[in-house]
Amino acid sequence: MSWLLVVNSRGAVAKTLSIIESGAVGDSRTTNTVAIQRAIDRLALEGGGTLTVPKGNFLTGSIFLKPGVDLHLEKGCVLMGSTNIADYPPMPTRIEGHTQVWRPALVNASGCDHLRIRGEGMIRGGGAPFWKAFWTRFRADNSVRNLDVDRPRNIFISDSSDVGISGISLRDSGFWNLHLFRCRGVTVDHVDIRTPPGSPSTDGIDIDSCSNVTVRNSYISVDDDDIALKGNKGPESDRDEGIPPVEHILVTGCTFGLGQGVVTLGSEATHVRDVTVEDCTVEYREKSSNVLARFKLRPDTPQHYEDIRFRNIRMDSKGSLITIKPWTQYFDLKGKAAPSQLVENVKLSNITGRMTSFGKIFPPPNGVIRNLTLADIDLHLSDPKVTVEGVADLTFTNVTINGKPVLPPDSMKNGTSSVAK
Repeated sequence: MSWLLVVNSRGAVAKTLSIIESGAVGDSRTTNTVAIQRAIDRLALEGGGTLTVPKGNFLTGSIFLKPGVDLHLEKGCVLMGSTNIADYPPMPTRIEGHTQVWRPALVNASGCDHLRIRGEGMIRGGGAPFWKAFWTRFRADNSVRNLDVDRPRNIFISDSSDVGISGISLRDSGFWNLHLFRCRGVTVDHVDIRTPPGSPSTDGIDIDSCSNVTVRNSYISVDDDDIALKGNKGPESDRDEGIPPVEHILVTGCTFGLGQGVVTLGSEATHVRDVTVEDCTVEYREKSSNVLARFKLRPDTPQHYEDIRFRNIRMDSKGSLITIKPWTQYFDLKGKAAPSQLVENVKLSNITGRMTSFGKIFPPPNGVIRNLTLADIDLHLSDPKVTVEGVADLTFTNVTINGKPVLPPDSMKNGTSSVAK
């Protein structure tokens, strides 16, 4: 085992152990799951340290980091996810708003306070065969749901505080790329996340029941939500004291490409509050209809989204500025009365660029949307119509579309504000 005369995030001299020393082979063919896990276990047993992955292509199934063990991906290394689903043995895991027996991620960590995953290397999931398996099932039966076809995530971190993920690249995840659950104090910095068009459910970052999370200076281009803020689902989900709100989230200095939502609230979420998205760019993609601010309101889940801010954004997208509307995929009232939804204190400001449409804003039958502000918005839209229904305390200040000011809210009729001529 080698030694580094550096102080790690835990304030101790850090040991380092290369996976090569544990017998891993970077030839793209040898399955290294046992060798890599052996190295992790050795570091944990000897008091912790940093597991290093050197240059090479190291094939592996699920590995499980342990408290005190960091992961460093050196430049030129690829931690390759196996394409054999058997290399991800089923176990209880958090997924889509609940815990069930499903497939773990490629890299897993639970209860790993002060964890660091960093470097200039790459984690590349097994992607394509898992995507193909899903689409094959879906085309044969369009009632097939996401979790009906097992697909591993790239990284899953749960119940951990003071987590740092920096410098690395994530590619070709079978399902979500980076899933954070019930974590506190997370920084994602200079991370590059990409999946191609046609890769189902490959969210970039899922921030699930977490607090104090910062995503900065990163690039995300995936074929689902770029960043999704998630929590519980179901008519009594707000009674689960073990699931905290999503709160105090900052997304800053990031660039987004392919996606369905730059930042999406839901679909599984009860309470989301204090979210800021600022100083970001959305790039044009031919096969993308990325929506800047996407609020999914489930008719089967009590939801409260509050104090949400998008500011200083430059967009070039075939999508929309904002959608706040019901989202009914997979919903189930379980025989209970329909709960209510509340969206309040949302502000979009200093946003410029080109898009296809403004988007649609309307509450579900049991929902309320209030205190929505748009200020200093200058957009060029293929469809200039602005449709807003059922919003209390709506404010437009210096909003222009295709060079023309939008009529103020008090001129709205039947919930639709037309563009001034």
